[in-house]
Amino acid sequence: MRIAQLAALLGAAMLPFTGPTAAPAQDYPVREIRTICPFAPGTGADIVVRYYASKLSDLAGKPVITENRPGAQGLLGTEAVARAKPDGYTISINPVASTMAAATHIFKKLSFDPLHDFEFGGTLLSVSFVLVVAPRDSIRTVADLTKYLKEKKGDSFYGGSTNTGIVASELYKNAIGVDVKRVNYRSAFDGLNEMMSGNLDFYFTDTTTALGQIAAGRYRPLAVTGTKRSKALPDVPTMTEAGVPMDFAPWWGLVMPTGTPKPVVGKLTGWFDQIAAMPETSEFLARNGLDPMPGDSTALRALLIKDMARWGEWARLAQIEPQ
Repeated sequence: MRIAQLAALLGAAMLPFTGPTAAPAQDYPVREIRTICPFAPGTGADIVVRYYASKLSDLAGKPVITENRPGAQGLLGTEAVARAKPDGYTISINPVASTMAAATHIFKKLSFDPLHDFEFGGTLLSVSFVLVVAPRDSIRTVADLTKYLKEKKGDSFYGGSTNTGIVASELYKNAIGVDVKRVNYRSAFDGLNEMMSGNLDFYFTDTTTALGQIAAGRYRPLAVTGTKRSKALPDVPTMTEAGVPMDFAPWWGLVMPTGTPKPVVGKLTGWFDQIAAMPETSEFLARNGLDPMPGDSTALRALLIKDMARWGEWARLAQIEPQ
């Protein structure tokens, strides 16, 4: 009888042990979640991340801590996500079109693989960039700026802190046939402050970052990069309307390290779907010049693949040599 009991115990020990592996997905989260923002505090990206982090905390019932990892046009923070432990406690509310799709053509080599080093939770929103200048009386339109740059005969500078802003600037300068030199900055605020000092001639930044500064009269908006006018800047024309064809509306998505358990990914995606349906989210997006862009993980992956190809074409058109 004892031999039979021992055999039963040994047999049970050989069976797959499912309890502890199933529990994390069922009980998730049991502690705070960290969301990595690949841009500096106070930027448009930071504002977006902190809004979604706050709403996620309400739904998940745990703190959601925003960790800023700026640098290399968003690559440092995005790499940190790829290298994090895939347990669902490190995520990124991320401008994927810039940090992944564009980055594959802006840089010679990435420290991560956009299609294999991440789990995708879904798309969230899109945002146009806006061309701004210091408020000079002589420059009120894109045509005015073009004339001004041509008169400077190559002694011109623009600032860049994101892939999208750099490509938009390069497409603009190539379209008007003027040599404008680029100065790189860690954040949009650094570049915008330089422009106020007279060291830069123009800057393409995200609408979210620009709105408050525009309202305060620090910068003058000339055009937006999307195919439609921004609801937040209805009187500002698109670049295409201003005579420079352009279609740039970077989009955001939820990403986490590859290997994050599927049930956890599903939980997070469900919570973000709830956030998207909130009336306050619609108000937040409209107030910050953003457009809702709901979509599942399949849609995110398909859009990333599409935009990786489009960004390759845009980078070639802009004659940008990978760094």
